[in-house]
Formats: sequence, C-alpha cells, structure tokens
Amino acid sequence: MFKQALKLIKKYDRIIIHRHSYPDGDAMGSQLGLKELIRDNFPQKEVFVVGDEAKRLPFLDAKMDEIPDEYYKGALAVVLDCGAVHMICDKRYALAEKTLRFDHHVFAENICDVDLVESTFESASGMVAYFAKECKLKLSLRSATYLYMGMVTDSGRFAFDSTSARTFETAAFLLSQPIDLNALNYDLYAEDFSKIIEKADNMHKIKFTANNVAYIYTSREEIPAGSDGAPAISSGLVGLMRDIKDVFVWVNFTESDDGVHCELRSNRFNINPIAVKYGGGGHKKASGCTVPDKETAMRLLDDLNTLAGGEA
Repeated sequence: MFKQALKLIKKYDRIIIHRHSYPDGDAMGSQLGLKELIRDNFPQKEVFVVGDEAKRLPFLDAKMDEIPDEYYKGALAVVLDCGAVHMICDKRYALAEKTLRFDHHVFAENICDVDLVESTFESASGMVAYFAKECKLKLSLRSATYLYMGMVTDSGRFAFDSTSARTFETAAFLLSQPIDLNALNYDLYAEDFSKIIEKADNMHKIKFTANNVAYIYTSREEIPAGSDGAPAISSGLVGLMRDIKDVFVWVNFTESDDGVHCELRSNRFNINPIAVKYGGGGHKKASGCTVPDKETAMRLLDDLNTLAGGEA
C-alpha cells in the first residue's frame, strides 16, 4: 500500500505538506508528524508545511511556512486528512509536479496523482505512523508525539469504534519513543474555568427532535467576541451531546460568515450520506458540512430525525 508513497518521498528533494483548513489535532498531527518523519530519514530534503493557523491548538505554536508559487515547480505536494478538494488549506498543491494523499475519510473523489485512502484507519496520523512502521523508517520523539496526538484526538482518546487492534499496535510503535503523556494530555484537554462554565451554559441550549436527535444552534449574535470561529466552536460543542442516554444522533449548528457550520455525529447510524447531500463529507459516524442558512440547516436536521427514526 505504501510503496508508491515511499518512492515519491525518496524521489523529490522538495516536499510541501498540506492538510484541511481549520485544522484539528489529526490534521496538525499528521502534517507536523510527517514533516519531522521526512527530516529524520532524509535530512537533505527541503520540507515545508503550509496552511491556516491552528487556532484550536495554541500550545503547538506551529508556524506555517510562507512560500512562493515557484517552490512548487519540480516539487512533491502531500495532502493529509482531507476528503474533498474544497477543504484543502492551500490550493497551490495542484502546481506541484506530483501529488500524494494520505486520507482516512470515506472516499468521495480523486484528488492527487497517488491517492492512498483507507477509511478503516482511525486517523490520518495513524495512517502516517503505520506507513513509518511498515516502511521501517526512523522515528524521532517529535514525530512520534505529533502523530500520537493526532491518533488520540481523532479516536476520541481511543473510545470511538474506528479504534482497532491496528490502532493500538500503531500507538505502541509510537510509544517506543518517550512521549510525555501527562504533558500532552494536559495541553490537549485542560481548559480555563471560564470555558468550562461556557460549556455548561451551552448544555442548557440542547434541544431534541421527535426521534431524539440532540442539537445545539448558535446564532452569530451568540458567538463570544474573540472566539476561534465557527468550526472550532462547532467541534467543541458537538461533544457535549455525545453521552446523553438514548441519543444516537446529535448535531451542532454554528452560524458564520460562510453560512451555518454543521457537525454531525452518531454512535449507531451512518450520517455521512446526509453530510454529503448538503455538500460535506467525513466519516460514517462523524461528518460535517456548511450550509447557506438556518432554513437549510433545519432541513438537514429533519433528515437526521428521519434517519434516527429508522433502524441502524
């Protein structure tokens, strides 16, 4: 599976790594982890990471590289953790001489010259780590820490059903390096008390459809000044509904300048086709999309309600 990827990485002297916009732990973990992995094994190569700021992960202090268009000439562009072209953080990847993708979303479209797409991986970071393991590449502490972070966050701390025996096998490979788990977990999950109170306030906003789909709708006026934006808010709030008894589908809606950002989740049903119907995508039980207005968001909610009324 990984022979083509290794061949391309060995061939090109300049490699530019992309991922999806509004990066989460997996997008950043796979991007930074692959960068370090390539540097560890091929120190003579130029490796750049591009994209928007990781507002959800300020502790990383990860500075993206600002590079001119001409850097893509004769280069390899790698796209990580991205199932759709419109979500790629920098469209200049297409200027590269050759393109390569590692992705674990449900396949939606061809994006790169070499598309390695396997939805059975719990994370793109896990896929990159497995690539390193299978290809017997050297692994540094920095690379291992970034990749482990991506695995932990996208698997819900190894709680989601995307977690497999391979997940733990790969995690064990990464833990051959002395990753400081206490420090990493603190950085990822410790919150200011004010944020905890804010989450508690938002729990009072949870509503339910006739078939017990839980949802939160946040208007633009309700978004606190200085917040990290709709995608970060949506991904943060959707988790508040995960453990409600007898709720098997839940969704968070957050208004933004681009429309209404929607995060869809389920622990029983495949909600991906509904996300795709509204221009999004993702995984069978965790998907997202952005719709133009509240009216469309409520139609999406009706579709989820119909799904929840059926049998898994």
